[in-house]
Amino acid sequence: MTLHVVRLACDLPAQAGRALSQWDCAELARHLVRDGVVAAISPQTVHRWLTAHRLKPWRQHVWLHPRSPRDAAFTAQVRAVADLLTRPLAAHEGVLSLDEMTSLQPRPRRVPTRPAQPGRPVQVEHEYARAGATHLFAAFDTRTGQAYGVTTRRKRQVEYLTLLEQLDRGLPAALTTIHLLADNVSVHHGRRVQQWLTAHPRFVTHFTPVHCSWMNPVEQWFSILRRKLLRSPNFPDLAALQQTLHQFLAEWNERAHPFRWTTASFDQLLAKLDAALAVDPAPRAAAA
Repeated sequence: MTLHVVRLACDLPAQAGRALSQWDCAELARHLVRDGVVAAISPQTVHRWLTAHRLKPWRQHVWLHPRSPRDAAFTAQVRAVADLLTRPLAAHEGVLSLDEMTSLQPRPRRVPTRPAQPGRPVQVEHEYARAGATHLFAAFDTRTGQAYGVTTRRKRQVEYLTLLEQLDRGLPAALTTIHLLADNVSVHHGRRVQQWLTAHPRFVTHFTPVHCSWMNPVEQWFSILRRKLLRSPNFPDLAALQQTLHQFLAEWNERAHPFRWTTASFDQLLAKLDAALAVDPAPRAAAA
């Protein structure tokens, strides 16, 4: 009986003709009774059997199978990013990590947010109004921790170039090689951007591997921004949100600090990828 339950739990419910996305103990018990395997069985018994076999079919883990095997080119690209983030820079070099936070909404509340009181946390009104959205194009200096940003109403190459123009004006002329690290979205390498880069040769572009935008340090800075400012947005209008974003940038730069990446962290990443590919090396067709 136990092995029958284990076998059932190791198959997706659809294979047993059930309209379920995943099994839980109650559904497994119900299925056993419905199929006449047992006259009665409790979910607790099913849970005990599954626990003995370290099975938890009610849990799920999202993963991304590569469309093609991770090869030497992928490893080389990861190591190139690691080198860019960790090696000592010459006096004329800088490294900036770039990306966007999109569709940031003011979400004005029906009543003002109430500050914390003894025995009571901050209270945020549940209902809010729609008041448009803005995008934040940002750059993070990986060696100093300084952040730069522009707020825009649209997300196009034109808006991305607004950020690049700001960087070109604001960064010292002594920096004759400025490395830009970004992900692979078209906004970062379209025709207009390529024309601008040709006219501004001190900017050199680098891209993270596909599906590896988390390797871009600006994403860590975004998580700080979201946690400290945008966790429960409550701004009267779009202009107030944009003004506060720029104020956050100014306050951050007063105490800016870099995020320490090490080559060891990338070596561990590559070792894990190699181990995963050794277990499941063959690519699968993309799901419909």
